[in-house]
Amino acid sequence: MKIRLLDFINQLRDAGVRASVAESLDAMAAAAAVGVEQEALRAGLATTLIKDQADRPTFDTLFDRFFAVAGRTRARGERPQPVGEGIGQGESGTGHQRPDQRSERGTAPTPHHERQRRPAQREDTAAERAAHRRRLLELPFDAMDARAVEEAEDLAAELSRHLRAHLCRRYQRAPAGRLDFRRTIRASLGSGGVPIDPMFRTRRPGKLDLIGLCDLSHSTAIAADFCLALLAPATAFFRRVHLFGYVDQLVEISFERGHVIPHQPLDLAARSDFGQVLRQLWEHWEPLLSRNTVVLILGDARNNRRPPRADILARIRNRVRRVMWLNPEPRARWSSGDSVIDSYVKHCDDLFTAGNLRELQRALRAAL
Repeated sequence: MKIRLLDFINQLRDAGVRASVAESLDAMAAAAAVGVEQEALRAGLATTLIKDQADRPTFDTLFDRFFAVAGRTRARGERPQPVGEGIGQGESGTGHQRPDQRSERGTAPTPHHERQRRPAQREDTAAERAAHRRRLLELPFDAMDARAVEEAEDLAAELSRHLRAHLCRRYQRAPAGRLDFRRTIRASLGSGGVPIDPMFRTRRPGKLDLIGLCDLSHSTAIAADFCLALLAPATAFFRRVHLFGYVDQLVEISFERGHVIPHQPLDLAARSDFGQVLRQLWEHWEPLLSRNTVVLILGDARNNRRPPRADILARIRNRVRRVMWLNPEPRARWSSGDSVIDSYVKHCDDLFTAGNLRELQRALRAAL
C-alpha cells in the first residue's frame, strides 16, 4: 500500500498538483488511520494533499485510476466529496468539527430576509502585514500546519532572492579597493595607454562544488523543503551541485517546481540512520569529495540509537574544504534522547540552528 501511495503522489505531481514531502507523510498517516474504505481514503488523501480546489478533479481522476474497486466507482455526475469533509474536517485537520459547523447542523437555516450582512472585512494595515511576516519568519518548522506552510512559500521565495543577491555581492568584483596595477595597464591599451578604467583587487574565490544532504524524515521534512527552496537560486554560484536526500538510505534528489524529487525509491517512513547514510556517501560518492567541495548537512542527528559512524564524517572532513551542519531542532534538545549531534559537531566547521525561516536564512548566508 505504501508503494502504491507513493506512486499515486508522484502521479499527482506529474499532473501539476503540488505535494510536499511533509504532505506526503501526512497522506500516508491519514491512509493508515482510515484504512482502505474508498470514500474515507479519498477524503483522507484529499485533505492532506489538496490545497487548491482547482486540483480536485485531477485528484479524483487519478484516485479512481489507482484505488477504485470494480463496481464501486463513483456514479457519473456524482459530486466529489469536498476537501475537509469526513477525515480531517476543519482547518486543523484533526477530524474535529469547528464550533460553527456543529452549531449549523442543529439549527434550521435562517430565512434569507432575516440574515444580517457582515461588515466589510477591513484591509490589513502595513503594520499588520509586517507583524504577520515576522510571525512566519519566527514560527518553528515543527509548529507549522498546512496553511502556515502555504503562506510561508511566498516568503521563502523572497528570502531566496535575498540570498542570491548576497552571494552575487560576495562573489562579484569589487568596485573599489587596492589598485590592481597590471590589470589597469592592460585595460588602458584600448585607450592609448590612458588608464580610464582603474581595476581593483578583490577576493574572488574560484567556484566551489556543493554537496547537500537533507534529512527527509517526518521530523525535518518541512525544514528540508524550505532549505532546498532557499538554496535553489544559490546553485548558480557553484561549479557543480549534488543534492541528496536521506532517511536511512542516501538517494540523489532534485528540487523542481517547489518539490523534492527523489531519483531512486526512498522509504520516508523508515527509521533514521545517518551512520548508514555516511557510509553510503563514502563508499559510492567518494570521488565527489575534494578540497574544492563544501558539504552542507541539514538534519536533527537523531539516529534511533544506531551507530553514528562519526569516524566516517571525520574522513569526509579531511577530504573536503568545509563541512557545515544546519540543525532544525532548538538547542535545548540537542544531544537529548537519541540525538548524537555531539558526535558529529567535532568534525564540522560550523553548526547552526535552523529551526525557522529566519534562522535558516541566516545559517545559509553564513555557510555559503
